[in-house]
Amino acid sequence: MDSEQPSFADVEYGNRRRVSKREQFLEQMEATIPWQVWIDLIEPYYYLDRPGKTGRKAKPLAMMLRMYLLQVWFNLSDEGVEDAIYDSFAMRRFLGVDFTVEQVPDATTLLHFRHLLEKHQLGQRLLAAQNDLFEREGWIMRGGTIVDATIIAAPSSTKNATGTRDPEMHQTRKGNQWYFGMKAHIGTDAGTGYVHSVTATAANVSDITEAAHLMRPDDTAGWGDAGYLGVDKREEITGDPHLAGVTWHIAARKSQLARMHPHERAIESRKAGVRAKVEHAFLIVKRDFGFTKTRYRGLAKNLHRLHVAFALANWLMRARAVALTTAAA
Repeated sequence: MDSEQPSFADVEYGNRRRVSKREQFLEQMEATIPWQVWIDLIEPYYYLDRPGKTGRKAKPLAMMLRMYLLQVWFNLSDEGVEDAIYDSFAMRRFLGVDFTVEQVPDATTLLHFRHLLEKHQLGQRLLAAQNDLFEREGWIMRGGTIVDATIIAAPSSTKNATGTRDPEMHQTRKGNQWYFGMKAHIGTDAGTGYVHSVTATAANVSDITEAAHLMRPDDTAGWGDAGYLGVDKREEITGDPHLAGVTWHIAARKSQLARMHPHERAIESRKAGVRAKVEHAFLIVKRDFGFTKTRYRGLAKNLHRLHVAFALANWLMRARAVALTTAAA
């Protein structure tokens, strides 16, 4: 993406003694993500309405995709990511902007690009394309899925243009605490922990109701926490010839563990060991990418961002796995 002739800023920046964590991360993602695959997927929609249009020339698709991914990685608003690119040399280099010939796409341009992705549900297709590539490369182990959900908070304030809270978000109780927002439900490959399915509901929807939507057609086993007890008796499971044959490994309630025989507790421990893989993806999306609170109103826009975020989480997990393998060699 950079120009062939390095600028004085590039030379000066290259003489630093220490590389920042942000730059290391962006270099890792630069080398990991299959850019052309994602660009080819978006391109038919990006240039669909351009012929015959007047106004500014469209920014290169590769640049807009990178800018959008920066927004997801660093949890920034449209205006925030524009400012961050001006402030950060690492971001500017990742984007491929040369200030001698062009400027960073403005917040409105990014807004229109994001709306295009949301309109055509391209986040879901990016995740599907990533899953297809992982399967072709043999990085996914078919046969079992771990299902789980996490709460994403939403602003409860009514101090906004409409004077109301988001009508698609709801309140729920977890333990002794109340939350207002939505739930992100995911299905992850039981062998690797890579996310293959994502759905979104209001926070008050039970985890168990989404289990059927998170399983793959060839899964023969499913794992879940105690919130999924009784999943094998639900109508959408028993009424589906494939899902009815799935073997479910659901955790017992904590109140039952103390009364269990040591052999039964050992089985529960093995179940927990498998289920733990699902937490890696949640940890990346919520801690590393900062997606702990909704940025947009409505489930559809936030679901789109979840699809992209979990696809990127998969790529980050893949990059870390490769780095560990390389270091051990």
